[in-house]
Amino acid sequence: MRDTAQLLKLRLAASVVFSAWAGYMLGIDTIDWTDMFTLIAGGMLVVGSSNAFNQLWEIRQDALMHRTRTRPLPAGRMTETRALFIAATTGTIGLILLAELNILTALFGFLSLLLYVLAYTPLKAKTPWAVFVGAFPGAIPSMLGWVAATGRFGIEPGLLFALQFVWQFPHFWSIAWFSFDDYARAGYFLLPGKEKGPVATYGLFVYGLFMVAISLLPYTGITGKLILSWPAALLALLLGFWVIAKAWSLRKNPSDSLARNMMFSTIGYLTGIQLIYVLDKLFLHEYFFG
Repeated sequence: MRDTAQLLKLRLAASVVFSAWAGYMLGIDTIDWTDMFTLIAGGMLVVGSSNAFNQLWEIRQDALMHRTRTRPLPAGRMTETRALFIAATTGTIGLILLAELNILTALFGFLSLLLYVLAYTPLKAKTPWAVFVGAFPGAIPSMLGWVAATGRFGIEPGLLFALQFVWQFPHFWSIAWFSFDDYARAGYFLLPGKEKGPVATYGLFVYGLFMVAISLLPYTGITGKLILSWPAALLALLLGFWVIAKAWSLRKNPSDSLARNMMFSTIGYLTGIQLIYVLDKLFLHEYFFG
């Protein structure tokens, strides 16, 4: 069971599904608990399936890296046949659950699975542009949550997608920075310019600025039903300044320790901004917007 959880990367899957839950909470008028738990279960299974297929594809590379060589497949604790069965079964059940919500949700889930496994995974060993390609399936969860709640696509889920899309660049590039040597053992060079240098830190900082700017768009009133009150916008801005400060520190004094701090700050930022959005809707909308 521990190896299966490691194959599916359940802790990572839970953090991804949190984004889907936030999108669902932003899209609903009233909570349907059955739908919400169906979304969570289906999302966990689809994300877990993506992770399992990814590890099947990268057994050789995982065996070369310190942080991944103890995974079930490269360590020889699980056969490829068993891993393939788990990946296919969890993916199929997950998509069926998402289809119970609506077909559009299942289609987005299937698209995320395909892009992650068949586009991002093989490109990792070929080009740093894999990060750009991987940002598409990585940005789907919060958008998927809104679509699960409403059954439609529009500017609101588009904004959620854009925010999580841009967020992935400072997040992943900070990981690629402090994991540079380990990635290099497997032939992965995923920083801009394929090296630790000013191009990477500059890109990380600039994308951080874009991320913060996008997060404040709901305050302007141009994002449909996705509206932020001024207290929530202020909190979002302060949270953004915290991440930007980390990015600026890394740009001025590049180091693995600062890159690791940057990575943790991006995790805190995404979780924080999604909670701000949800709590603002639950507790402040009626007071500020009637």
